Amino acid sequence: MEESKRLNRRHFLGTAGTLTAGALLANPAGSVAAQAKSKTKLALVGTGIRGTSFWGKTIVKNYANETEFVGLCDINPGRLQFALDYIGVKCPVFTDFEEMVRQTKPDIVIVTTMDSTHHEFIIKAMEMGCDVITEKPMTTDEVKCQSILDAERKTGRKVIVGFNYRYGHQFSKLKELLVKKEVGKITSVDFHWYLNTYHGASYFRRWHGERDKGGTLLLHKATHHFDLLNWFIDSDPMEVTAYGELEHYGSNNSFRGANCRSCAYTDKCRFYWDIMKNKRLVDLYVNNEKYDGYIRDNCLWRDEIDIYDKMAVQIKYANNVQVSYSLTTYSPYEGWRIAFNGMDGRIDSWEGIPWRAEERVSQAQLHAQEMNQSAKENDSAYDEIMVQKNWEDYQLVKVPRIRGGHGGGDVRLQDRIFKDPNMPDPYKHSAGSRDGAMSVLIGIAARKSIEEQRPVSIAELTDIPVSATRG
Repeated sequence: MEESKRLNRRHFLGTAGTLTAGALLANPAGSVAAQAKSKTKLALVGTGIRGTSFWGKTIVKNYANETEFVGLCDINPGRLQFALDYIGVKCPVFTDFEEMVRQTKPDIVIVTTMDSTHHEFIIKAMEMGCDVITEKPMTTDEVKCQSILDAERKTGRKVIVGFNYRYGHQFSKLKELLVKKEVGKITSVDFHWYLNTYHGASYFRRWHGERDKGGTLLLHKATHHFDLLNWFIDSDPMEVTAYGELEHYGSNNSFRGANCRSCAYTDKCRFYWDIMKNKRLVDLYVNNEKYDGYIRDNCLWRDEIDIYDKMAVQIKYANNVQVSYSLTTYSPYEGWRIAFNGMDGRIDSWEGIPWRAEERVSQAQLHAQEMNQSAKENDSAYDEIMVQKNWEDYQLVKVPRIRGGHGGGDVRLQDRIFKDPNMPDPYKHSAGSRDGAMSVLIGIAARKSIEEQRPVSIAELTDIPVSATRG
């Protein structure tokens, strides 16, 4: 890849770069803005998988009466052209973020770029007068986190973090049981998440496998889980001790290739994955490698991988709750277990444990169901929550199963943002910058604990006061 063909991130943030999209841009920015006066004007920066689907195509499909896209921005002009067709919009596209905001004047900027750059677009959007919706994690280190908090205070704009897991039916039911104190005061929590050899491996093929881009999976993936813990426990984390290793992926293999497409070891690698069978990924990534050099089917065994593939975290909360958490990235199945130990009993729940499942699907199919935005509630299937009080028999709580859209959480999150931001929120599902900060600070503290081999206090990372009651 010649350097002259690359578009660097500095260009992305700071130089003029409106792209002419020919017939696709039939409506100029002015007429789009005029048509959207009664709607929330959205601009999206980052047109990868999550940006074009959940924060793009899904919004156009479900919230056309409430919203209108006025601009798309990405460092890769090829992906921008694909995004216009895939999302189904006619709006200007930009390789320069500030130019997009100046020209289109959005109400909300949606940030779905590489994790390590979230802070740049969040801060710049607020400084230019916009509110922000950001994908998780909000950012990847404590300095960037503090900068976001400072900018929000200074500008008076607001940051919403896309914590869709909170809105899932099963997690919402768990929250309800905890609020009602079904097993008394919670004293400790066991939470373990298992990524399978299909989904777990995918993080190591992508940029997420490199620490300077994703901050490790303690940030990119576990921020979901840490946010759930903060929300469930309703307190701030106070101290974190962690362990982590890279002992499966990366250089821990006897052979490696440039990527799956060109690999000489496809006959002996059980992780071989043919991206060419997925038309959308070919159109979005393979066909546009020439612009920025990003390879979507990188080798799992490349030496550049420097994140952990197994992690264990101990968290002490300000209300004295103790948490044991783990994340595994090469499990034979995809799922999780959680248990809440209370003064008066215990609550257990799980998802995806094969011998408890009523139906068997391939692990690739399981992940596809999880991401599917159109899946409906299955009347004949349910997820289980076991509630057992001391000296009593257990009670089974059945939660109607919704596998698509993160357990039904995706649509409920977007309904709240785009249809009725003022709807009642008795269980505090809505997440702002403080929630985003507290979740990433656990991951940042865990990473620091592993690197420095010591317990890390949350209070040493930012100026957020740690409270026994959340927020």
